Amino acid sequence: MTTVTDPRAVVIRYVEAVRDGDADVVHDSFAEDATWHYPGNLPISRVWHGRDRIIGEFLGSMGPVLVPGTLEIELISTIAEGDRVVAEWTSRARTVYGGVYDNRCLGIYTVRDGKITSVVEYADTQHVAAVLFPEHDAR
Repeated sequence: MTTVTDPRAVVIRYVEAVRDGDADVVHDSFAEDATWHYPGNLPISRVWHGRDRIIGEFLGSMGPVLVPGTLEIELISTIAEGDRVVAEWTSRARTVYGGVYDNRCLGIYTVRDGKITSVVEYADTQHVAAVLFPEHDAR
C-alpha cells in the first residue's frame, strides 16, 4: 500500500475506500487506538474506542440494515488545518426496512503520522433513528 501522510489526503483516501468497499484501506486508515464519537441517543451513539471496534462494531453495524449494493457515498468537500480535517459527505442507501437512507454528514478528523486518530461525526440523527433504527425508542 502507498503511504499517505498528508491529513487531507488520508481522509479523502479513507472516504473513497468506504465508498469503494476497500476494507484493507479502511483498516489501514486508522491508528490502532483511534476513537470515533457518534453523538445522540441511538444504539450506535457513544465514543467508540480502538480501530477494531470502530470498523467491526460501529461501521460494521450498518451492513445488516442496508440492502447490499445500494450504498452510495459522495465526498462533498474537505477543509484542512494542521492535523485536523473537516469532511462533508452524503450517504444514500436502501434499507432492509424498506426505507431510503439519505443523509448529509460532517466529520471532524484528527490525523497523526498518516493515521486517523479521532473522528467526531455529525448527521441528522433523527433521520438515522427513523430509517436505520425504526424500532428504537430514542426518547
